Amino acid sequence: MIREFKEFLLKQNAIALAIGVIIGAAIGKVVSSLVDNVLNPIISLLLPAGDWRSAGWVLREGVDAAGKPFVTKITYGQVIGAVVDFVIIGLVVFLITKAFLPKPTPAAPTKECPQCKEIIPKDATRCKACAQPVP
Repeated sequence: MIREFKEFLLKQNAIALAIGVIIGAAIGKVVSSLVDNVLNPIISLLLPAGDWRSAGWVLREGVDAAGKPFVTKITYGQVIGAVVDFVIIGLVVFLITKAFLPKPTPAAPTKECPQCKEIIPKDATRCKACAQPVP
């Protein structure tokens, strides 16, 4: 059973996937910290209310039966913040992927044999399937 599990991990690239998830989570934490500690203060300076992540529409204010005040509101600032986080994380992942993954090689140019319609290399002078000369 242990041997089968080891084969499964190696065959299905589960280890590479796990490493990718761990690195992705770490990148997410770094980007969230960057947004919270660098970008949010700059954006807060530009907005009159300051803390834009807590911005929202108050639906109801009041006091509950125990005498504690409460506020019910839609916090659209959290949604905007999540979108900003997503865009920045997506950009960072895109840049890392572009920098480290190899560029795909373009497909070799091909042509079709006029006799048998087989796809052959563009520079071929004879068809590999029917052996007929091709222009």
